[in-house]
Amino acid sequence: MAVDLLLGLQWGDEGKGKIVDVLTSKYDIIARFQGGPNAGHTLEFDGQKHVLHTIPSGIFHDDTINLVGNGVVIDPVIFKKELDNLDKHSIDYKSKLLISRKAHLILPTHRLLDAASEASKGKAKIGSTLKGIGPTYMDKTGRNGLRVGDLEMENWMDKYRTLADKHEKMIDFYNVDLQYDLEELEKEFCKAVESLKELSFIDSEEYLHQAMKQGKSILAEGAQGSLLDIDFGTYPFVTSSNTTAAGACTGLGVAPRHIGEAFGIFKAYTTRVGSGPFPTELFDEVGETMGKVGNEFGATTGRKRRCGWLDLVALKYAVQVNGITQLIMMKGDVLSGFETLKVCTAYKYKGDEISHLPYNIEPENIEPVYTELKGWKEDLTKMTDPSALPKEFMDYVDYLEKELEVPIKMVSVGPDRTQTINR
Repeated sequence: MAVDLLLGLQWGDEGKGKIVDVLTSKYDIIARFQGGPNAGHTLEFDGQKHVLHTIPSGIFHDDTINLVGNGVVIDPVIFKKELDNLDKHSIDYKSKLLISRKAHLILPTHRLLDAASEASKGKAKIGSTLKGIGPTYMDKTGRNGLRVGDLEMENWMDKYRTLADKHEKMIDFYNVDLQYDLEELEKEFCKAVESLKELSFIDSEEYLHQAMKQGKSILAEGAQGSLLDIDFGTYPFVTSSNTTAAGACTGLGVAPRHIGEAFGIFKAYTTRVGSGPFPTELFDEVGETMGKVGNEFGATTGRKRRCGWLDLVALKYAVQVNGITQLIMMKGDVLSGFETLKVCTAYKYKGDEISHLPYNIEPENIEPVYTELKGWKEDLTKMTDPSALPKEFMDYVDYLEKELEVPIKMVSVGPDRTQTINR
C-alpha cells in the first residue's frame, strides 16, 4: 500500500488541517513528518474551532491512528497543552496517538536561543515563530540533540543538563538583554515530559513498514508550505525542515517508491507571515479586504498575514518540486465581491520576462506580470454542489487548472469541514 502526501504549496497557512480532517475517513493512519509547534492546523466542525500544533489532524476521528514521525520536533510543554485541550473534548488520544522515538525534543533553552538569535539580528530578522524550532534542528544536524527515545533511558536528565548548559553559554554569546528564569521553565518542562511518557513511543519506520505490508492506508501530513522549505524555499526566510515531498520520505522512513498520491493545497490568493520577499503582495484596500474577509491571522503566532494576488509562477514551481497529482483550492469564498481578479503568470526579472521561479525574488529584481480575470459577487459559503457555483468562479478554477496542468479536485468555500466541494 502506498503512502499519500498532503502538502502546502505556498508560504504555509493554506488550510492543511481542515483538508486532513476531511480526508481522514479514507485513511487508517495520519502521520506528521516534519516541523513542530510552529505549525498551526485549524479545524472547524460542530460549531467549534480547534488548533493543532504538533498532533496530527486526524486525532478527532475515532478509528484513525495518529503518528508523530521522526522528522518532527516536539516541545513537551506545548504538546501537553494540546493534550489538555483534547481532554476537554473527551478525546481518547492514548489509544490512537503514537510518537516516534527518533523525534527530537525542543528544550526550554532552545526557545531562549531562538529569541536571543532573532533579537541579535535587528532589522535582518527572518520572522521566526520563536518556538525553538531552528535551534532544535541545528542540534539535530550537529548531533547533539535529545530525542524522545532518550526519555526511556536512565541518563536522559544528564544528557539534558549537558545540552542546556551549552545553550546558556551560547545565549550569553549573543549579548542581548534576555530575561528568563530557567529553573521555572525546567519545572514546567519536566512535568510535561512525564505527561509525554504516558503515551506510546514506537520505532515509527518499522511500524509504518508493517502497516504498509498489512495494506493499511496512510496519509502523510506536512506542516508549513513548500516555499518555506529549507532547500527550495525563499532562503533565508524559510523554516528549518524539508516541507516538500522529499521530507516525507526522510521524516517517516518511507522509501520514495512507496509514495502514492500527492495532494497539493493552495489558497485562491497568496499570503505570507513574517519577513521575506512576496512579489504579489498588496498594500492597498484590496489586500486589506482579503485579510479581513479571510481572517488572515496566524493560528500559532496571531500575527497578521500579508496578502496578495495568486502567484502562479511560485505555485507551478511548488507543483513541480513536489510531483503533485491532485490540487485542492482553499478560500475561494474570500475573493467574492472583487470586480476583477489578477493572477501573476510571469515575472520581469532583471529586464527579461521569465515564467520560472528564479534564485532571488527580492523586490529590486522582480516585477510581477498579471493576467486579469472577471470576478464574481455571489456568496459561496452556503453552496454545496458544483452546479451552484457561479460561472466566473468556475472559469477561475478552470483557468488555474489549465495553467498548472494538474486537476483541481476539491474547492473549499468556508472553514467548516462541510464547506468543501468535490469536483
